[in-house]
Amino acid sequence: MEEIGVVKSVQGALAKVSVPRKSVCEGCTAGTCKPEEQSMEIEAVNRARAKVGQKVRVVIKTYTYLKGSILVYGIPAIALIAGAVLGKEIFSQQFKETDPDIISAIFGFSAFLLAFLGIKIWSIKAGKKTESNPVIEEILEE
Repeated sequence: MEEIGVVKSVQGALAKVSVPRKSVCEGCTAGTCKPEEQSMEIEAVNRARAKVGQKVRVVIKTYTYLKGSILVYGIPAIALIAGAVLGKEIFSQQFKETDPDIISAIFGFSAFLLAFLGIKIWSIKAGKKTESNPVIEEILEE
C-alpha cells in the first residue's frame, strides 16, 4: 500500500507525514469539507531522509495493514461471540436466578472490552518497534 503525503515534522529517524483521507473523501460531491479535515497524520520511518515540507511516497507493508485490520476488527468480534456463548452455556448454570440472555450479554461485552484493552496494550508495545511502521521510500519532485 502506498500513500503520497507531505512531511510535517521530523524527529530523529521518524517523520510525521500528512496524507489525504482517501477512503472518506473519494466520491464525495458535497464539497463541504475543510482542507485541514481532509488529511490525517501518520508516523513513518524516514528512510529517505526527507525534510519538512517535502512531498514523499510512504509505503505500508500489506502484512502490517492486514494484521492491524484483523487485530482491530477480528479479535474483538471473536471475543464477543465466545464470551456470549460461554456466558450462556456455562456461567448461566452458576447464576440460575438470572436470565441466561443477560448473563450471555454481560460475558460477551466483558470479553469484547477485555479484547480491546489487550489490543491497546499490545499496540503501545508494538508502536515502539519500527519494523511495523510505514516507511518513507522516496522524496517526490514537484
